[in-house]
Amino acid sequence: MPLRDHFRPPVSNQVSWEEIHGMWPARIVLQLRTVLPQGYVAGPKIHAGSQVEIDVAAFTHDAAPRLQRGGPEGGAATAAWAPPEPTIAVVTEVPDYDEYEVRIYDAERGRQLVAAIELVSPGNKDRAEKRNAFVGKCAALLQKGIAVSIVDVIAPRRFNLYAELLRFLGQNDPTLGDPPSHLYAVSCRWRPQDKRMLLQTWSHPLTLGQPLPTLPLWLADKLAVPLDLEQSYEQACHDLWLP
Repeated sequence: MPLRDHFRPPVSNQVSWEEIHGMWPARIVLQLRTVLPQGYVAGPKIHAGSQVEIDVAAFTHDAAPRLQRGGPEGGAATAAWAPPEPTIAVVTEVPDYDEYEVRIYDAERGRQLVAAIELVSPGNKDRAEKRNAFVGKCAALLQKGIAVSIVDVIAPRRFNLYAELLRFLGQNDPTLGDPPSHLYAVSCRWRPQDKRMLLQTWSHPLTLGQPLPTLPLWLADKLAVPLDLEQSYEQACHDLWLP
């Protein structure tokens, strides 16, 4: 079955992209139960933006000026130190980003994280700082030896976060077009080879109306299982009554 455009009618009139992104990780987890070797477990993780709450009473208390008391021998109080003016003072938003992902752990090694499947959301692509945050997260996972798969079906926003990740790492993928496709699926891993590190990727451009690929999901240096995106995607659509 084909990849659908979840951001335009008629699909968007029936199922929102949030519903697909909420259902798809659960279906990936169920699919992985049939292929993961013994000792490995998977679980979904969903975090849509931030909800910041401030304890006003605590803030008021902490912000109140404190009296300077004398030393232990009853000496004179020390005058409060006045810091210089800040170099900049600008109003910003609390940095945060959407997370729609599946995490795979080695339960026999203390639930060690070995792989992550990241489903890109519109919020991950809408501004430079959000794209940078997503890329930085993926780079940090790779540098810790955690395999990363990225699946991007966000049709309206024409950025390729895989290409940005490669630029961040000082690399490039000669198979990418110019410009690279804004719909894609890729698996990445960074593994030691001799005394150096070898970056390996398996990338696929996606096309609306075409099936999704199967990616290698790396659990260890010489151990991978198939990540059948088409199967999990179709099951998620079926669960949401989307033909």
